[in-house]
Amino acid sequence: MMTREDLKPLILQAIGSPGNKERIAKIAKFIWDHHQSDLEKSGDFFYTWQYDMRWAGDSLVKEGKLDKKSHIGEWLRLR
Repeated sequence: MMTREDLKPLILQAIGSPGNKERIAKIAKFIWDHHQSDLEKSGDFFYTWQYDMRWAGDSLVKEGKLDKKSHIGEWLRLR
C-alpha cells in the first residue's frame, strides 16, 4: 500500500537529475504510468494521491531537494 512518503522518491525520479525541472502534471503522469497498479491497490489513498503528491513536494522543498518557485506549475530539482 502506497503512502505520502512513497511519493517523494517518485517525484525526484520523475524530475530526473538535479537542475532539471518538470511540470507538476507530467510528474503525476509519470507516477500514474509507472505505479498505476500500486495506486489502485492503496485503498482511500487512490482517491487522494495527487493531493498527497503536492504534500510530498512541499516536504521535499522543506528538505532542500526541490524549489517550487522557479516557475508556476513546475518543480525544480535542487539535489
